[in-house]
Amino acid sequence: MNNKKNNSNEVKAVFFEWIEALVTSIVIVVLLFTLFLRVVNISGSSMENTLHNNDKVILTNFMYENPSAGDIVVVSKAQNLNEPIIKRVIAVEGQTVDINFTTGNVSIDNKVIKEPYIKNATVNNEGMQFPVTVPEGHIFVLGDNRMNSKDSRSPQIGMIDTRNVVGKALFVIFPFDRIGGLS
Repeated sequence: MNNKKNNSNEVKAVFFEWIEALVTSIVIVVLLFTLFLRVVNISGSSMENTLHNNDKVILTNFMYENPSAGDIVVVSKAQNLNEPIIKRVIAVEGQTVDINFTTGNVSIDNKVIKEPYIKNATVNNEGMQFPVTVPEGHIFVLGDNRMNSKDSRSPQIGMIDTRNVVGKALFVIFPFDRIGGLS
């Protein structure tokens, strides 16, 4: 009888250890996603081939205050947009952007940048006059699918106020065959 009681107590102890571990894990995940990370659904094709429609990405704004060239960022609706957009930072404050719409080359401070991530060349002028210098507190963004992207080339969007940057996209988490970091 004493042996049954010990086994019963051991089962209860193991059960409560599992429950404690599960509750702790859930609390950690909730805190992590509440304070540091967000999951964002990609809508549209403006970031192909890097990101695709309905991809799910992890976004962070924890200690992210100064976007850098090459970062993929989400911009809030506050930027005169109907919905948040996700784009790549091409230039930051003080840099001069020029686009040769004949060759498709993008230059920052008179140096053509390498863009291995783009789907197609930058040959569409959306109405912005170039060259243009990025003002203080702003960034210049482009989609990776330049033929199908409303971005800083358009006067409707223009330069992005860094206060409207929601965060930096870190990696794709869905679909599972595309899981990985973003660059």
